[in-house]
Amino acid sequence: MPHAEAEVSLSAISGNVARLKSATPAEVMAVVKADGYGHGLLECARASLAGGASWLGVALIEEALALRAAGLDAPTLAWLWSPSESEAVRAAVRAGVDLSVGGSWSLAAVTAAARETGKPARIHLKIDTGLSRNGCYVDDWPELLAAVAQARAAGEVEPVGVWSHFAFADAPGHPVIARQLAAFRDALGVAGRHGITPQVRHIANSAAALTLPEAHFDLVRPGVAVVGLSPIPGQGFGLTPAMTLRAELAQVKRVRAGEGVSYGHTHTTARATTLALVPLGYADGIPRHAGNRGPVMINGARFTVSGRVCMDQFVVDIGDHQAAPGDSVVLFGPGNDGEPTAQDWADAADTIHYEIVTRLGPRVPRVYRDQGEPCHRR
Repeated sequence: MPHAEAEVSLSAISGNVARLKSATPAEVMAVVKADGYGHGLLECARASLAGGASWLGVALIEEALALRAAGLDAPTLAWLWSPSESEAVRAAVRAGVDLSVGGSWSLAAVTAAARETGKPARIHLKIDTGLSRNGCYVDDWPELLAAVAQARAAGEVEPVGVWSHFAFADAPGHPVIARQLAAFRDALGVAGRHGITPQVRHIANSAAALTLPEAHFDLVRPGVAVVGLSPIPGQGFGLTPAMTLRAELAQVKRVRAGEGVSYGHTHTTARATTLALVPLGYADGIPRHAGNRGPVMINGARFTVSGRVCMDQFVVDIGDHQAAPGDSVVLFGPGNDGEPTAQDWADAADTIHYEIVTRLGPRVPRVYRDQGEPCHRR
């Protein structure tokens, strides 16, 4: 192996999608944005389709076009783009990529692209049901629908979907969930009165896909659950984390008591001890603020980062434990063999496991393994 690698199990991704698919009669859109949550855009997309997903979802148009360039022709929705991306919008319309529309400017952009390409734009109308992020505000919804109906009559758009996004789906029972679900149903009713009956209605993210059947409608949009991370800490849902992050120890040395370790000497050796050097740092995505807290496993034993995480490396005080340069250190994995998990790192860094896996940088090669298949790297 190189000095470090993130091993990704493609069979785990396919199995997670199959698990999600088995729990709903709705279609599954595997969300593979942000390089497949750090696991690899194309690899994650292919494994998801193999597991039973029939749709793909991404944030950026460039991500959707990368899927098309790789030969993946499954229905694909891109939902985050800005007014300056007119060329990308035209490319998306040509490639049959579905685009989210949440206001007058985005509708104008897709209709312009449709006229220029001679092909109707496939659109999903997003209603803001309470997240107050992107999407059409409820007061502006009827006006947008009237404009969409007019554009559809002109052959410029095909309203494929109506959708929204939850703010509290990871907190089952929160009252905002019911309010958003009611607002979504109301928005669908208003759309129907404007003559717009979408092919797919969707609001359920990973948490709602796993805990809220009444929100499944025609399509669910799992993202973090696809790569095996639970959207609700403490509940596994039968998912298998797909990524294991490991490195080789770059140095091991014996030091005396009272030695300050790493920048600022925030850790001092309490006695004669062994220090092990891990060649990963915040330039690779290891949280700097996990110093003295981040967990690792070396030769079957659990330890904690000692001192500050540096740009390229951090130190672990392993006491009298035996280790040598080249020995493997596991930062996180599924946890089946006692190794830390991405959630453990999230707890240590006061964040969420989404950030732990997606922040891994390009200096960490991804290694893909599947049952019965040779590994390949990216």
